[in-house]
Amino acid sequence: MKNATKTTSQEKSELHPRNKHRARYDFEQLIQICPALKPFVSINTFNIQTIDFTNQIAVKTLNQALLKQFYKIDVWDIPQNYLCPPIPGRVDYIHYIADVLASSNGGNRIPKGKAVTVLDIGVGANCIYPILGHQEYGWNFIGSDIDALAVKVANQIALSNSLSDVIECRHQLNSMFIFKDILKPQEIVDITMCNPPFHASATEAKAGTERKWKNLGQQKNIKPVLNFGGQSNELWCKGGEKAFITNMINESAQIPQRSLWFTSLVSKSEHLPAIYNALKKANAITVKTINMSQGSKVSRLVAWTFLNETQHIQWSLKRWKS
Repeated sequence: MKNATKTTSQEKSELHPRNKHRARYDFEQLIQICPALKPFVSINTFNIQTIDFTNQIAVKTLNQALLKQFYKIDVWDIPQNYLCPPIPGRVDYIHYIADVLASSNGGNRIPKGKAVTVLDIGVGANCIYPILGHQEYGWNFIGSDIDALAVKVANQIALSNSLSDVIECRHQLNSMFIFKDILKPQEIVDITMCNPPFHASATEAKAGTERKWKNLGQQKNIKPVLNFGGQSNELWCKGGEKAFITNMINESAQIPQRSLWFTSLVSKSEHLPAIYNALKKANAITVKTINMSQGSKVSRLVAWTFLNETQHIQWSLKRWKS
């Protein structure tokens, strides 16, 4: 376990200041809330309670406990082998896009409530960004995905938690498109978000998995599996994240006033020059890059807008009226 000398009172300072998971997990409290977690909790060699993060069922059960304790989500489950996301890192993205919206709303006022609509591209069966975003800030969400089952499960999660009036997940029938056929005619959102598939092929995804297992110290004779699972479309696409984000930028330029901000996570820093070049060609007016990290995983959020400062003020006054 990394940083074994930390005490339970110390915080994970790399997470966003508003992130509720900066402290170590309180497994005793989590077990009280979700008794199903108990069999997966053990004491590691540093005398700290933890779970086996290579065990997909253990990770899913931990998520269920965290969602119940911190976000009042009582019903959450995903089909076997679908991506099971780490909650702390996912909610960090939510907090950072809240800061991006605040920059267009007087600088320090986060717009909250149903006046704000967010589009989550590639929502996945876990529906994690919409439920976290709504529970933290009260926002409305539209989710999109090319996987019909993922859309069905995500909508069921929303319905099971009485959130179907604020979360709607839609099936993208054409994987060549990102915004087209998802946004309805004249429909406007305030910000878009995306955690794109970052591998360029199944082989590359497999190699990434094997590196993870090596870092976790697993035995060589154990078949590696992604500790957080994932369907093929969740993990890789032709050209990887660079191609996916470039396509997103090009398509966003065709609907410059349908969203105040467009954003995406970028896993690999070496892709940034190509992304910045695409944004320049698309005539983005403002581009922001926000560094993010969770433990040893380093990422960044790139946000762009085609609207000028005056248009941002007008947008906030018309839609948020804060």
